Amino acid sequence: METKATFGGGCFWCVEAVMQQLKGVESVVSGYAGGDTEAPTYRQVCSGTTGHAEVVQVTFDPQKISYRDLVEVFLTSHDPTQEDGQGADIGTQYRSVIMLHSEEQRQVAEEVIKEMSPLFNKPIVTQLLTEQRFYPAETEHQDFYANNSMQPYCMAVINPKLSKLRQQHADKLKSA
Repeated sequence: METKATFGGGCFWCVEAVMQQLKGVESVVSGYAGGDTEAPTYRQVCSGTTGHAEVVQVTFDPQKISYRDLVEVFLTSHDPTQEDGQGADIGTQYRSVIMLHSEEQRQVAEEVIKEMSPLFNKPIVTQLLTEQRFYPAETEHQDFYANNSMQPYCMAVINPKLSKLRQQHADKLKSA
């Protein structure tokens, strides 16, 4: 049985690269959700005027990885205390958000946020929103890190996130 989870934590290239490393994750699709514009483009979302966030939709096997584990990895792979941005990526399109696919996911996400709050110096501002319409991003944004790992952004921003992932969640990673 596969199920879905949707996360936004800054640039979707970063969240995609992290989620793709996890065992039990079947697919990760970068896209946009949470806004008013139908079928937005990357350029429109980056303008900050559509209301959408850059998100990834994760299809996973709950027999191999739990939703709880996905939320924990998500919260430790970005700064969930920074409102409307991550690092140099600033704007509502880069907000920290979990799009919930069920009431059970809401309960788990709320529990994990409460449990993990003491690990951070500031309050977690990750939004919990009922599932919003998801629009896949353009082809060039899919598997971005896998296809562009030598690009400066990937080396400077994504590589450190993957290194941190290997240190904090080695037990959840796919074998090399």
